[in-house]
Amino acid sequence: MGTRGHTEAIVKSAAFAADILSARGISKSHLDHRSGHQVEALRDVSVNIAHHEFVSVIGPSGCGKSTFLRIIAGLDPPNAGEVIVAGKRVSRPGADRGMVFQEYALLPWKTTQKNIEFGPLVKGTPKAERAEIARRFIALVGLAGAEHKYPHQLSGGMRQRAAVARALANNPAILLMDEPFAAVDAMTRQRLQEELAAISAAERTTVLFVTHAIEEAVFLSDRVVVLSGKPGRVVADIAIHLVRPRRWKELRQDPQFAGYCAELTRHLAGPSS
Repeated sequence: MGTRGHTEAIVKSAAFAADILSARGISKSHLDHRSGHQVEALRDVSVNIAHHEFVSVIGPSGCGKSTFLRIIAGLDPPNAGEVIVAGKRVSRPGADRGMVFQEYALLPWKTTQKNIEFGPLVKGTPKAERAEIARRFIALVGLAGAEHKYPHQLSGGMRQRAAVARALANNPAILLMDEPFAAVDAMTRQRLQEELAAISAAERTTVLFVTHAIEEAVFLSDRVVVLSGKPGRVVADIAIHLVRPRRWKELRQDPQFAGYCAELTRHLAGPSS
C-alpha cells in the first residue's frame, strides 16, 4: 500500500473508531411466500452514528426501516454488509443494544419495577443494586407511584415509558426504537417526544429511532436519514441544527423547523418527473 493509501486507511479507521455504530453496505432480501420470489428490502445501506447522537430513519411504508433496525439489533441477519457496535461485529442480539418496540413488549406477569429490573437480573446484578437501578429509571421516566402495577394497569403512554426505562436500565451502548409512539394518541405522543428528548440529553444516550412521521423525526433528532422506496437505499442524511431543549409550543412557530420538514418531504417524494 502506498503512502496515500496508508494515510487514507488510518483516517478511515479513526472515523469508524469515533462512531458507536457503523452499518456498512447492508443489503437484505426475503422470500415473498405469496409470489415465491425473493424481494429486495434493503440495498447497500450505510449509516454511521457517533456517541451521544440521536439519529432518526424515515422512509415510505415498506422501505425496510424496521428491517434495518432488526438487523442492527441482531434479530435478522443481512444478506450482505456488516454492523459494528462499540467496536464489535453484530451477529446476534446483545445487551449493548436496547430495543423499544411499538407494542411495548413488557412482560405481563411482572410489575413495572420487575420489568425494569429484568435486564440487570439477566446480567447477574445483585438484588439491591438492580432495585436501585429500577428506582432511578422509574423516577427518570416519571413513573413514580406505578412501581407495583402490572402492564395491563398502565395507560399506553405509561407502558411505553416503562419500556424505555427497561431498555435504559441495561445501560446499552445504543437505544434502538421502532416507531415507539405510533400507538398512542397525538397529545400523549407529543408529551412522550418531549420526555424522550429530555431523557436522551440527560443520559447522553445514543439513539437510532425509526419513524414514518417527519415532524417527529425533526423534533427529536440530531440527524435524519431518509430511505427510498423498496428497496430501501439512503437518499439523504440531513443534520438538524435546532437548539435544545426542544418544546413543541416554540418549535411549531419556528421557520427553521418548518424548513427541515419541507426539505425531508421533498426527499421522500423523490426526484421530480
